[in-house]
Amino acid sequence: MEANSLETKEVAQSPTLLSTDALLEHWQGHRKLTRRVIEAFPEDQFYTFSIGGMRTFAQLTMEIVGLAAPGIRGITYGDWTFSEPVLDHSTPAPTTKQEVLNLWDLVTEYIETLWPQIDPNRFYETEAAFGMYENTILNTLLYLIDNEIHHRAQGYVYLRALGVEPPAFWDR
Repeated sequence: MEANSLETKEVAQSPTLLSTDALLEHWQGHRKLTRRVIEAFPEDQFYTFSIGGMRTFAQLTMEIVGLAAPGIRGITYGDWTFSEPVLDHSTPAPTTKQEVLNLWDLVTEYIETLWPQIDPNRFYETEAAFGMYENTILNTLLYLIDNEIHHRAQGYVYLRALGVEPPAFWDR
């Protein structure tokens, strides 16, 4: 067997670039900014405004909520079901923006509660999130964050089209 074969080759460990606490702070920073985007929306436009056939920001917000809550449960326990009907990603938004914000805050608290229970080694495990998206837990979490950023950006476009100055994107 040759010395460079995969069986005998040692792989240098990469330095840790981000602690789990810093990763949570990063995610929660994005959540705080998205919450400010929700707050900036005029109540009536939150549920009705759309450009080019895109979903309303209320619908986009509910997708974020509906992925974050079962997502953190899946990350923590390996339970990827959509068992809570209110957190199913297809559930309509509550009837007022304040109720949406209250739900947003509830999910934020849920993330804060479950996060300390995650074994740091879990981030390197591979699992099929929601029974269909096989990836490492870390990459699944990064997807949840990226998805939120994507939908928040749609919210920025909506706010600008409505003549509302969105929050500074760098102020997390």
